[in-house]
Amino acid sequence: MNTASTTEMVPDFSRFAIGFDHRDRARLHALIDEVLDSQRWSEASMNQRFEGAWEDWNEVPAVALSSWAGGAIAALHFAGVQGETVLCPSNTFMATPLAAIRAGARVEFVDCNREDLCMSFADFEAKAERHRPRAAFLVHIGGHIAFESEQIAEYCRQHGIFLIEDCAHAHGASWNGRKPGSYGDAGVFSLYATKTISTGEGGVLVSTRPEVVEHARAFRNYGKPDYNVQGLNFRMSEITAALGLVQIERMPEIVSWKNAVAREQLDPTYASRLELPDGMVSGLYKYVVFDWIERSTGRVYDEPCHRIMGSDVELPNTDWVARNHSCVPLYYRPSDTTA
Repeated sequence: MNTASTTEMVPDFSRFAIGFDHRDRARLHALIDEVLDSQRWSEASMNQRFEGAWEDWNEVPAVALSSWAGGAIAALHFAGVQGETVLCPSNTFMATPLAAIRAGARVEFVDCNREDLCMSFADFEAKAERHRPRAAFLVHIGGHIAFESEQIAEYCRQHGIFLIEDCAHAHGASWNGRKPGSYGDAGVFSLYATKTISTGEGGVLVSTRPEVVEHARAFRNYGKPDYNVQGLNFRMSEITAALGLVQIERMPEIVSWKNAVAREQLDPTYASRLELPDGMVSGLYKYVVFDWIERSTGRVYDEPCHRIMGSDVELPNTDWVARNHSCVPLYYRPSDTTA
């Protein structure tokens, strides 16, 4: 697709749209026909093809799952967090701390940075010294990679803390070519309906550690065949995997399109926008500005998790971010696919 001039694009990119390109309907229908003809609707080749395509983009081995929660709980189970502490930024969706709680862990909240909305290394280090966590979540907010990812990951490597990257927003992101999910011990993506690319419901776990990948594959399927892993059902169906295969193949174009619109049409209007460091590409799940704007999609998160859960921990940057940012609507809508 030519993204050189946004004058050729549909002007109303602010109107909600699922990140699906309707030019892909015929290909998706053909893939679904393959599934129907195969008589195998689960645990078959479409999952393998989707995982291979995701790995080609992410450059990290991938495991397809029925949800983000399945990947997060599989990673937490591998880390052995039951009865232990997990550090978690408060500026995240409630799914992140709830996964740790359901895995039997105690959650301690960490402050964020105002610049990127993501976890503060300074506060993370202080909380890690105080609470001695078994594991930690690093959440990439809004589509970009957390600015202090490498510092946090290095600290975790040195101190034996299992680091899970919450990549629910991070589809298509990179930093000098490095992809989300490659900093910690595991990364977990969401394929929920509103994400940059989506299968309606679904998730992907990635890890550079073969033993984590093997554990997640067993965990998603009740621990079969030997049941040494006490997992549950987090399998992705073959039809969902077919949609995922189409979506991951289209993702570079979607991200390129959104970035072209952002640079040419939004950046000149919003001087208070979140600024990325050199070499970073955001998937632009959210276009964040540090201002209240009349026409917005609200905030990334309106209420911090520590407030929702009644914690009395002091997280001044997290509270500041909740009060002082908005998200400008930006939805993938190429001109030749809009009804």
